[in-house]
Amino acid sequence: MGVKIEVKNLVKIFSSQPQKALDLLDKGLSKEEILAKTGLTIGVNNVSFTVNEGEVFVVMGLSGSGKSTVLRCLNRLIEPSSGSVIIDGVDIIKLDFKELRKVRQTKLAMVFQQFALLPHRTVLQNTVFGLEVHGVSKAEREKRALERLAMVGLAGYENSYPEELSGGMKQRVGLARALTNDPDILLMDEAFSALDPLIREEMQDELLNLQEKMNKTIVFITHDLSEALKIGDRIAFIRDGSLVQVGTPEEIIRDPADDYVAKFSRGVDRSKILILKDVMKRPHPIVQLRDGPHVALQVMKEHGISSVFVVDRAKHLQGLITADLALEARKAGIVSLQEVKLLEVPVYNANVLVQDIFSVIAESKIPLAVVDEEQRLIGIIIRGSVLAALANTGGDLKDVSSTIGTVG
Repeated sequence: MGVKIEVKNLVKIFSSQPQKALDLLDKGLSKEEILAKTGLTIGVNNVSFTVNEGEVFVVMGLSGSGKSTVLRCLNRLIEPSSGSVIIDGVDIIKLDFKELRKVRQTKLAMVFQQFALLPHRTVLQNTVFGLEVHGVSKAEREKRALERLAMVGLAGYENSYPEELSGGMKQRVGLARALTNDPDILLMDEAFSALDPLIREEMQDELLNLQEKMNKTIVFITHDLSEALKIGDRIAFIRDGSLVQVGTPEEIIRDPADDYVAKFSRGVDRSKILILKDVMKRPHPIVQLRDGPHVALQVMKEHGISSVFVVDRAKHLQGLITADLALEARKAGIVSLQEVKLLEVPVYNANVLVQDIFSVIAESKIPLAVVDEEQRLIGIIIRGSVLAALANTGGDLKDVSSTIGTVG
């Protein structure tokens, strides 16, 4: 996976004559000092980051932090004062307008917060608008638009007008319009912020489903950390125009760079970002399939447990043997666990989200098994270990405890 977008030392000063402020920035003066000396506002202050191909890269911060300004510099809707924005190896800051327009037409599409639909045009006419401007034939543009409308769940609505649609449906039109141009990169400026919470969550799910099918490079602006954690492969925090931290959701929650980032992450539901690998315990003790019931009972006695996982020589999980099963097998003269009908165990991949197994943990009387891609046992899940991991933020675990049951 290569780098799709590289932003280097990006600066935006809101002035037609920014050089004085740029010189002061080079001397190390702060945003506030430059404002006091020049009256000029620094919107973006020496920001650098990369976005990988096929990545959902979320930029977040408070209102006025500069996150939307950063996004609009990526397609030069706002002209940067200095720095570079390199897309597929080409610095678009150096392109003339004709070259820039070609990049916008072939590589970039933008989805806005307020839908930006033309009220006098139908859904189909809104969706084909970009292709129409580019001179694509009517038959071809309508064919592509209808495919994208179906993809976002709007098949059958092509002849409706924006006023006849809900907020979520309008945003789907905006997304279909952007996708109809088949861009490499989607720029989404708080695209779901104007929607009601339930519809907003539906659109987040829709975006993730589309991303799985289309594998676009997405730069997504939000002020909502829950949204960022849900959809982002990596998250960048912007404060006062400066980049504070870039990391995966787990890195952001586990190791915030400063109090600004930490304030966002307080009270976050860690179950939405933790995977089973993060909360599992080492699978110890275990017994081998070649062992007999005497060995199984001895292991259980030594560790004060009433059941134990059984694996083969390659550590592939075979099942669970309880003390009762082992006693019955011993009475029957069985000498190898290969002859015992072992209990089946709930088995999950290490990359499953913790939140997806709450109900299973609550109902299961035995530990859950965690396996790798080759079905080898690499960990076990018990309610206590899950609660301990979720408690690392110091948050209120009452809701989680009630969901997965009381730990005895």
